[in-house]
Amino acid sequence: MAFSINQHCVNCFACESVCPNQAIHEAKPHFIIEAKLCTECNGEYDEPQCASICPIEGAILDASGEPLNPLGSLTGIPVERLRQLAEARP
Repeated sequence: MAFSINQHCVNCFACESVCPNQAIHEAKPHFIIEAKLCTECNGEYDEPQCASICPIEGAILDASGEPLNPLGSLTGIPVERLRQLAEARP
């Protein structure tokens, strides 16, 4: 099992330096996590280091494709409110 980084990544370099296994690499169009090196920080840290520092909600996914930082988790804005704001935009 390994995490992955999706197209929401903005290549901010935050996660690369905190990965204890050097599993995160710069690529185009966004960073990638090398699956054979990713241990999900199991046995090393209480929480995945990449997700703990990532400033982008929904950019890092677990093995089942669920975001480690889902919408609203970093901003504190409830998902329903985010939807309302998005729908109100012209």
